[in-house]
Amino acid sequence: MNNNITKLTLIETLKALEEKQFSEKELNEAYLERIKKLNPSLNAFLMVNKDTKGIPSAIKDSLCTKDIKTTAASKILENFIPPYNATVVDKLLEKEIGIIGKTNCDEFTMGSSGENSAFGPTKNPWDLTKVPGGSSSGSAVAVSADLCTFAIGTDTGCSVRTPASLCGVVGLKPSYGRVSRYGAIAMASSFDQIGPITKTVADARLVLEWISGPDGFDSNCVEIASSKTPRNDTSISLSTGVIAIRQLAEKQSLKGLKVGVPKEYFGEGLDKGVEKVIRGAISKLKDLGAEIIEISLPYMKYGIAAYYILVPCEISSNFARYDAIRYGSARAEFGPEIKRRIMLGTFALSAGYYDDYYAKAAKVRTLIKQDFENAFNPPAGGVDVIVGPVSPTVAWNLGEKVNDPLSMYKADIYTCPVNLAGLPGLSVPCGFSEGLPVGLQIIGKYMDEETILDVGEIYEQNTNWKEQKPELSF
Repeated sequence: MNNNITKLTLIETLKALEEKQFSEKELNEAYLERIKKLNPSLNAFLMVNKDTKGIPSAIKDSLCTKDIKTTAASKILENFIPPYNATVVDKLLEKEIGIIGKTNCDEFTMGSSGENSAFGPTKNPWDLTKVPGGSSSGSAVAVSADLCTFAIGTDTGCSVRTPASLCGVVGLKPSYGRVSRYGAIAMASSFDQIGPITKTVADARLVLEWISGPDGFDSNCVEIASSKTPRNDTSISLSTGVIAIRQLAEKQSLKGLKVGVPKEYFGEGLDKGVEKVIRGAISKLKDLGAEIIEISLPYMKYGIAAYYILVPCEISSNFARYDAIRYGSARAEFGPEIKRRIMLGTFALSAGYYDDYYAKAAKVRTLIKQDFENAFNPPAGGVDVIVGPVSPTVAWNLGEKVNDPLSMYKADIYTCPVNLAGLPGLSVPCGFSEGLPVGLQIIGKYMDEETILDVGEIYEQNTNWKEQKPELSF
């Protein structure tokens, strides 16, 4: 019974509790038992809350949790206990969601592989010799291995979508400003966004509904009215999710939807096995009635360069606070990736180089944003969503790219332009290459999460990829 409980999706769990198939105590005990068995090998959790109550969720350790240690996977904050919760945590607690543990991540969320944690790398449940993707590595692994009902991560350039893709689960990066960043340990403030990692798209839709909206602390966070999935109180949140599922089940078609496929997403660097899977997923969207349109995002090729100038610049500013006076331990040091990005940012902002690097990168960011706007809103009517790969490869070997930062940065080529433009992006499981999961990325218009969730859910319901689970016998 315990294994069956942990396999349930969030919506299935809510329904089962409503029908009194099991108690919240039994639910949490089942997940705690599984964590005890599997976490020593996976290293997904840095802290496990044995006294958790409510629906067990996992929270990335870069999000502040009142009276619960929050380290950002760094020795600098090894003993930091926040006096307040991040807004998303408070919103979840209001819905009677519990925190079963804090998940491992790349130190201060800097990384694409999950290997930069000061407390050891997280392992991919599909193959323990492979990376799970980062920086929300522990959150994705916890969901993939059924160690929680859902998890929360943060995404600055890929950090929800890439681990979701490499671990075979759903990951949603909301539009910038959809979810309050208050209480998230900042990496790059104009890029960071908090989002859910879940077992299904329907679950992601429900969690997004719970965590969205302004709080008075994040001035960039705004209220967005939605005609498709209206905000509801706790007592009817479950029924909202069920209604959404029924409506999509009745539709089962993408007829009339225009899907843009950027030719730049299928050039040099994309693994042939991944390309085959992604093209198969696009073909499935066509079979479901979507109109497939080739588009161009000409400035996307500058995305990695612009991202890795602008983000380190914001990092060099944000991380001045860790001076062992206000925050941090005087005896601890940043890891090599944090040092590298601080140095890059400080150099790009220095006198004589600001105009050559930061100012030009900021202009490129605007051009990339315009590329997306042109694709979505050309004079004759644009596409509704844009699709392509999340990662150019499946999960790579642990240690393979640790000493090759440029190769690691290139793994973000399809995801970081979405953050540069502040758009929503969804990773949905769409197949396997070399026996490892591949994710389809669905990109939407600003604040139009509903459309990408609709596309993702209809695709999900007409395929069986969500049923595939890693075999965990250790």
